[in-house]
Amino acid sequence: MNLSKPVHEHYTQENISAPEAQRLAEFISWGPVIFQTGRLMIKFGILEMLRSEELTEEEISGRTGLSPYAVKCLLEASLSIGLVLVDTETEKFRIAKTGWFLLNDPATRVNIDLNHDVNYRGFFYMEESLLNGKPEGLKTLGPWPTLYQGLSQFPKDIQDSWLAFDHFYSDQSFREALEIVFSTHPRTLLDVGGNTGRWALQCVAHDPEVEVTILDLPQQIEMMKARTGGLEGSERIGGIGMDLLDRTAQMPADKRYDAVWMSQFLDCFSEEQVVSILERTCAIMDSGTRLFIMETLWDRQKFEQASLCLTLTSLYFTVMANGNSKMFRSDDLMRLIDSSGLEVEAIHDYLGHGHSILVCRKK
Repeated sequence: MNLSKPVHEHYTQENISAPEAQRLAEFISWGPVIFQTGRLMIKFGILEMLRSEELTEEEISGRTGLSPYAVKCLLEASLSIGLVLVDTETEKFRIAKTGWFLLNDPATRVNIDLNHDVNYRGFFYMEESLLNGKPEGLKTLGPWPTLYQGLSQFPKDIQDSWLAFDHFYSDQSFREALEIVFSTHPRTLLDVGGNTGRWALQCVAHDPEVEVTILDLPQQIEMMKARTGGLEGSERIGGIGMDLLDRTAQMPADKRYDAVWMSQFLDCFSEEQVVSILERTCAIMDSGTRLFIMETLWDRQKFEQASLCLTLTSLYFTVMANGNSKMFRSDDLMRLIDSSGLEVEAIHDYLGHGHSILVCRKK
C-alpha cells in the first residue's frame, strides 16, 4: 500500500489522546442524530444567523418561527458537537469553526444533500448489502437492480442531489483535464459513461474540430440528449445506448477513436466487470489511441479529509449504487489495467478536488 504522506500520517499511527478517542467513539454511536442536527441547523437558517451576529435562544426562536423547545434542543446539541459556542454571561450563541465549515464548504454541502436525500434511509440496510453483495438500500428509492437504471426516474429533489454530488467533483477537474487530454490533439473522442454530457460539452467548446461520442445506458443517453440539445457544439456530440454489464456488448468499432475518456466511471463496477470493460476498450484501441481514466484515488490525496470522504463513498456504492464497487486504491486500479492488456503511460495527480488521470496505452 503506497499512501500519500498526509494519508500515511493519519492511517499508520495514533494521532489522538485516549479521551479524544473516547469522544470520537461517542460521535460514531450518535452519528445519525449528529448528522440531522447539523443538517437542520443549516436548513432552519440558524448557522447563517449566527455567522453574522450573536443571538439568544429567544431571538433565534423569534426569527425562525421555531418553538423555544425546538431551538433549545438544537442549540444544546450543537454546543456538544462543536457547531456553536455560547457566552455564559449574555447567554448569546455564536458560530464555531466547525459550524462555519459545515455552512460554507461546498463539498460538505453536496455531501450532506447526498446523504440525506439519497443515502440516509438506505443505509439501514448496509449489513445486508455487505453480506449479499447487492445494493439492498436502493429499495428505499425504487425497484431497480442498480441506481443508474433508476436515476432518470428519481424524484427531482433526489435526482438533483445526486447530480450535484456527481458533478461537483468532476466539474472542478475539467479545466486541467482538458489540457491533458487535448495535448494529444484528438479529433474523435469516445466518452464512456458520459452521463448528462457535461464533459462532452466542455470538449466541443474547447476544440472546434473534435467529435465526441457518448456511450452509456439508453436511459442516460436520452437524458443527455435532453440536456445538451440546442446548446453550442451539441451537433458534434453523438450518443450510443449500451449496457456494459452485458459482456457480449462490444465497444463501437465503426470508426477509430483517438482518445477514450472514462471519468468517475470504472468505480461503478466490480473488479471483474472493470477488467471486462477495459479488455473491450483495448480491443478498439491502436498504438496511437490513448485511454484517459479520471478517478479519485483515496490513497493519493493531498488532504486526509478527502480520503475520509472517498472511503465512506465506497459504502454508498455498496448500499445504494450497485453492491459491488468502490473508490479505488491506486495499486488496485493499476493491477486491473495491467491485466486488461493496457499499461499506464503517465499519472497526473491533484486535479480539482483530488482527481488523478491515468493515461493508458495498448501494450
